Amino acid sequence: MWAKIQIFGFRALWSPYFFLFILALAVLYYLVTGPLRHKFGGNEEDIPSVKQRISFYAGLALLYIVKGSPVDLLSHIMFMAHMIQMAFYYLVFPILIIRGIPVWIWKKVFNTKGLRHVLNLLTKPLIAIFLFNFLFSIYHLPDILDYSKSHEISHSVISVVLLFAAFCMWWPLLTPIKEQQIMKPLYKILYIFGNGVLITPACGLIMFSSIPLYSTYSDVQAWSNALSLCVPLDVLQGITLSGPELFSNISLLHDQQAGGILMKVLQEVIYGIILGSVFFKWFRSENRGVDPIPNQS
Repeated sequence: MWAKIQIFGFRALWSPYFFLFILALAVLYYLVTGPLRHKFGGNEEDIPSVKQRISFYAGLALLYIVKGSPVDLLSHIMFMAHMIQMAFYYLVFPILIIRGIPVWIWKKVFNTKGLRHVLNLLTKPLIAIFLFNFLFSIYHLPDILDYSKSHEISHSVISVVLLFAAFCMWWPLLTPIKEQQIMKPLYKILYIFGNGVLITPACGLIMFSSIPLYSTYSDVQAWSNALSLCVPLDVLQGITLSGPELFSNISLLHDQQAGGILMKVLQEVIYGIILGSVFFKWFRSENRGVDPIPNQS
């Protein structure tokens, strides 16, 4: 497949302008949290830890991989790649960024006039969990996804809105602001289980459908429109394409079903890791207050 997608050219495969955008974000993070932090309200002791820096830069690297590398191009060719992109973009990227940004910056964001009330409302656990899973499920209705993949502005807006909802969904579990750490470990565990349950109908619709659902991957014209989101028009006009089957031997239906399965499996793995982290932190905190077994000798 790699040899076949080379026909789309370097810009489509590696998105150099998006790479420059990622590089600019990395430089901005370095300046705001480092040499220039006092100009943004940071103190001398507010330097991010090594773990925070690694987390943030890993998040930027992941963002480039899912949105700027050939993975993004493949997501417009194969539904399977689209779902892998969704899993890492919405379920892993926000975790890395939340953990990577120092708490003093998050406090400024949540205290910003005009944002404070909106953020406090949308990050309430019940609202956050239903908002993300509702929007994710709606997005994967055939008409909505096909429309998104055929219009650049709507695709960008929907992507940003879903990403914002994903941040809101993760916030109650991962917030570094002590005043907002109100969820008890048991509620966090139930919250993670709830996320897994709420995303299941969307995956089930895709996995158990007996027909290809999305024109984006089955109709040549709709597929070409989707490709135009990441392939320059002059390149598209210079090549003849018959459809996704040109790049893969997997049937449209099997590709769709595999995409649903992959999304569910990846979601379970990611939620399982977070669940394990919450459980072991809870276990360690409970055992700190337990007296050791007295010496019987």
